[in-house]
Amino acid sequence: MKKYTYTESKDTRSGFGDAMTELGESHPNVVALCADLVGSLKIAPFIKNHPERFIQVGIAEANMMGIAAGLTIGGKIPFASTFANFGSGRVYDQIRQSIAYSDKNVKIAVSHAGLTLGEDGATHQILEDLAMMRSMPNMTVINPCDYNQTKAATKAVADYEGPVYLRFGRPVVPVFTDADQKFEIGKAWMVNEGKDVTIIATGHLVWEAIKAGEKLEAQGIDAEIINIHTIKPLDTAAILKSVKKTKCVVTCEEHQANGGLGDAVAQTLSQNFLAPQEYVAVNDSFGESGTPEQLMVKYGLTSDDIVAKVLKVIARK
Repeated sequence: MKKYTYTESKDTRSGFGDAMTELGESHPNVVALCADLVGSLKIAPFIKNHPERFIQVGIAEANMMGIAAGLTIGGKIPFASTFANFGSGRVYDQIRQSIAYSDKNVKIAVSHAGLTLGEDGATHQILEDLAMMRSMPNMTVINPCDYNQTKAATKAVADYEGPVYLRFGRPVVPVFTDADQKFEIGKAWMVNEGKDVTIIATGHLVWEAIKAGEKLEAQGIDAEIINIHTIKPLDTAAILKSVKKTKCVVTCEEHQANGGLGDAVAQTLSQNFLAPQEYVAVNDSFGESGTPEQLMVKYGLTSDDIVAKVLKVIARK
């Protein structure tokens, strides 16, 4: 098992904010919009440096999506930022009608996704957004795993033509990917090569998958771990190559089991190569208030849960 270490933990939303600061200097057409959550989205430095390129929409997320769509007509690259719950569920109609349908170059940048939002509870813990956005025609869906990957992803989507849903989070998590990485949209990252089982993870669960791989190694199980940061377009070639070797797979996501990464992988396998699959995901329920750590345990999203699903899927081979 390849060893991954870290010297600091940072929130992925800060990766977005720091990338926006740099994009403000390198990309004059980048414009920031926010729905009254500047502090939470970490874009205050961008606003300080470029106040003329910032629009504070207020608590009017639907309007923000329409404004962002209009800005693209004049050649701007708008980043519409808010909480994930408000940037997907609340404004699905506006995204569909004003952005995706006409393939507008809008970047929907959303923080506080998933259970690890924590104490704010179920009303804010969106667990259905990846399903909604991956079903949307023309939409690219990205869910990076740490600060460095989020920063790299933000820069990459600024250069990508077309609508993007970029999802990140609130809690501090280990920073374990390279600071100078090249982020390739639609290209999986091989975290660890193995032969006994494929573990496919996205977002915050990539670090949990790494910890699970170390625990499995102690049991004599050689896990292949793949980071799927781009949910759509999915790197089907990487998935099939791995599962054809290991003959089984566990998918891991901070999202509902229905419609997310796991179902995207299952769809790929059902059409190309049948293999046993287990899900580490939220099982058709809403969240609740609690610390991120408490919620990860209660809803079965920890490294121990991944290990248990690996043992189960290997027994099905």
